[in-house]
Amino acid sequence: MPKKRTPKAWFHRIRQRYFAPRLADEATTTGDELDTLAQALDLSRLTPEQFTQLLNTLHMLGEAGAGVHLNTLSTDSLVRLVSRASKEQLRALSEDEILRPFFLDEIFRRMSKQLIQEKVRDVSIVVSWRFTNGDGEDGYDRYQTVIEDGDFSAAKDLDRIPDTTVTVSVYDFILMATGNAAFASMFVTGKVKIKGDYSVAAMLTSYFDIPKPAA
Repeated sequence: MPKKRTPKAWFHRIRQRYFAPRLADEATTTGDELDTLAQALDLSRLTPEQFTQLLNTLHMLGEAGAGVHLNTLSTDSLVRLVSRASKEQLRALSEDEILRPFFLDEIFRRMSKQLIQEKVRDVSIVVSWRFTNGDGEDGYDRYQTVIEDGDFSAAKDLDRIPDTTVTVSVYDFILMATGNAAFASMFVTGKVKIKGDYSVAAMLTSYFDIPKPAA
């Protein structure tokens, strides 16, 4: 009978298979070390299926309480990961039934930390988001974000009347949220569609310190 692998054994297998040799034998598994491992990851060696399998395994380890939590990956490392991933890898991520909602939730969670307080003191807006190819009503995954009283909140349903509704694919949203694509260019090319007050949508990105990939 095959020996059952522990979560840490799975993580060691991941290091050996997907990461650069200089890090493959390191025994670190937490916090900053996950960033180091992400930076050493050779994405060119991974098919889209292997890319999502790797991220799903890291997510599974976090859910299992193994001390490896994908949501502890720093924003800078996340931005670099997205900038280095291929279109096929990112599309596979955006279509994965586990990674798709995880990354949407994670991006909206991080947006609260990127809010520029001095720019939103007198701002009160509600934005509804519709992500295409979803499982919800009419084929969309839906979220709402609210900026009010200097605070930011996001959830799948805040039961608020939106000032504007943004329709976009998860793939393009991930690019925009990590500074790998600009909202304006996405709108001009039709990848972002706006219903309602366009000025609200146009100003939205200026309220956040959106990370940018390293040159």
